[in-house]
Order: sequence, then structure tokens, then C-alpha cells
Amino acid sequence: MGVMMESHYDYIIVGAGSAGAVLANRLSESGEFKVLCLEAGTEGSDYFWSRVPIGMAKLIDRPAVNWCFSSEPDEGSGGRRIPVPRGKMLGGSSSINGMVFVRGQPQDYDHWAQLGNRGWSYSDVLPIFKDMESYDGGSDESRGRDGLLRVTDTPPEISPLHSRMIEAAEKIGIPYTTDYNGASQEGIGITQVTINKGRRQSTAYCHLDPSRS
Repeated sequence: MGVMMESHYDYIIVGAGSAGAVLANRLSESGEFKVLCLEAGTEGSDYFWSRVPIGMAKLIDRPAVNWCFSSEPDEGSGGRRIPVPRGKMLGGSSSINGMVFVRGQPQDYDHWAQLGNRGWSYSDVLPIFKDMESYDGGSDESRGRDGLLRVTDTPPEISPLHSRMIEAAEKIGIPYTTDYNGASQEGIGITQVTINKGRRQSTAYCHLDPSRS
């Protein structure tokens, strides 16, 4: 890459994926520490097909930016290998995924805590969810407003089928929800995405790029 490497770092992060990019940002934000973040992939947040949301289709089986893993064949898959895409570029899988933003259900986190995993209850993880995002909808109690990750709603008029599907669901008792990442995930609603003004919001773009200085 032609970059002069220093001989001493306070932290070395192996992998600049969804977690590594965030960790590099947090560890370096005080300016007190020197952080080296290593990544096997060569592309960054400006890689064209990653930057443009519709480019996802070009990334799903591209070895240059995707490890192209697959599952082992088993009886449940009819003996097939199922593709397991994993990002191989800055931002990791957040740079090649479908950009749909979905939190886990509150009951799942509470169940983990009940099993003895302290610190994993929904009340424990909710502040972290709020800190990470910037979202305009929902309630202040459950959604973050000032985080680095921009989350937006898919325009409801993107397909005429959307309104008909919602109407059909309501007729069979499935309620419409304006925020499935809020207090309750039950119901049908419009997809929330990590897209802002036509650009993918990968962790490379939201966390790694701002921390380079």
C-alpha cells in the first residue's frame, strides 16, 4: 500500500469488519492511543458497488470483497451447500449485506440474562442500541438520535404491493407497526435500513473513515 508502518501501537485490531471498525473508532477517539487496524480485503468505503445500495447484487458472490463461504451439505438442505456471504473489505459484512436494520427481540435478550449471562438483558443492551444509531422515528425511550450509524425508513411507496400486503396482514389480525425496532417487534411494517441519501452506511463509512485522523 506504500504506507509507512510505525513500530509501536497501543492496540492492534485484527479485522476491520462491523465490530473491528467500531472498536478502532472508540479506541482512537480520545487521541491518546495509537491503533492499528488490519484487514485482509483491499477495498474501502468508496468501493463503487458497496457505496451504492443496489450494488449489493454485485457483491454477493464476488471473491474480491466476499469470503464466499458456504455451509456443509446436510439432510436439512437436501445435500446442498448454502452460500454464507461474509465481507472481505473495510466494514466487513456491513459493506456487502442487504442493509436491513433489525434488532433482536427484547424477550431474547432477557432470556439470555435469565440463563446466567449478566449484562445481556434488554435493559442492559438498549442503551448501546440507542448510542449506536441516528433514527428519526420511534420513541426517545427506545431509539437513538445522535449515533454515528444513520438508520432510515424504506419509502413506503417503493412498491404498490406494500400497501396491499399491509392491508392483507391487518385483515388476518397482524397489526401494523411503525417501529419494529421499538418496544415490540410484533406486526408488519416498512423495512428500516442502514441507508442515508442513497448511500450505504457501513461501519467503514460511519466509524472507520472519521477516525483516520
